[in-house]
Amino acid sequence: MRFLTFLMVLLLPVAAQACPKGPDKGPARAAVIAAMQKAKSAKEAAGLMGEFWMIQMRAPGPEAQALLNAARAQRDQGDLQGSIDTLTQLIATCPDFVEAYNQRAFSEFLAHQDAASLKDANHVLARVPNHVGALSGKALVLMRMGRVKAAKQTIRAALKLDPWLPERKLLNAPEGQSL
Repeated sequence: MRFLTFLMVLLLPVAAQACPKGPDKGPARAAVIAAMQKAKSAKEAAGLMGEFWMIQMRAPGPEAQALLNAARAQRDQGDLQGSIDTLTQLIATCPDFVEAYNQRAFSEFLAHQDAASLKDANHVLARVPNHVGALSGKALVLMRMGRVKAAKQTIRAALKLDPWLPERKLLNAPEGQSL
């Protein structure tokens, strides 16, 4: 934890700089999604989902990547608020880096900050409608909020992109059930 705090102090002056424009991830993401739609097994689809995440996790520069990595490490260590704060800093620096919003939505979900998580997921989907992770994450938030019908609708949209998503089991949830 002290190392992450030290790293954040070192990165603060760097993060204040302008964010470089990152590459267009759309074509690579679309190619992976097309392959997921044709996958013959859950194992094949899971491997492709790994490729999807490799594309999404490329930040627009080394400083942004360091912040993203630090936020993920904080989350992995259970420091959810630290992760959220680091991602908020990354978003302030790189407001066009959509994956920062998605990662913050995930940390907010884990911290049971459902309204904030839903807002960030919706922000991601407004910019990247075929973001499989944001769709499945949004469905989980909606389910936990008791909005089962909307959660199922969101899962159906995600399943059009990746028919093997593990979250497809949510379609079997009774209407009155939440997570």
